[in-house]
Amino acid sequence: MNLIISGTNRLGSNSLKVAQYYQEELQKKGEPWQLLSLTDLPQDLLFSDLYGKRSSNFAPIQEMVSAAQKFVFIIPEYNGSYPGVLKVFIDACAFPASFYHKKAALIGISSGKYGNIRGVDHFTGVCNYLRMHVLPLKIHLPTIQNELDDQGCITEELTHKFVSEQIDEIARF
Repeated sequence: MNLIISGTNRLGSNSLKVAQYYQEELQKKGEPWQLLSLTDLPQDLLFSDLYGKRSSNFAPIQEMVSAAQKFVFIIPEYNGSYPGVLKVFIDACAFPASFYHKKAALIGISSGKYGNIRGVDHFTGVCNYLRMHVLPLKIHLPTIQNELDDQGCITEELTHKFVSEQIDEIARF
């Protein structure tokens, strides 16, 4: 099993739309992919599941993470980096078993013109610390609000080309 993580808890986010797009395209390649939106995290995660504590609400999420062999992280830009809720999620997962020697693909998105380059670099450092194997082809989607149609499909031809190339590499990774 593989897992796509929409890296924000913001309701109705473009991150979730991109995550759903990746899920649909990756499943066409023949591997099962589940989707985890960080909107599904327990509301009291900061107090219920950090520092060795485990709640029954987080248990099914931890099971998905533990079972996954590949991860795709959709990482929106928050204040020049990645969302704090994504870091809290990583911190809540069992260490080191959750991510140790598993594979990760990273996609940065932003409403600005750089596609969260810094945030993806910052998150790459976290992945390296967790001893994850990060796919070298990282995609950055700037002005994401202009890249998606009403159904959440990528409309820009060049963007679609690069995303398709990354999806092919994820499938082979």
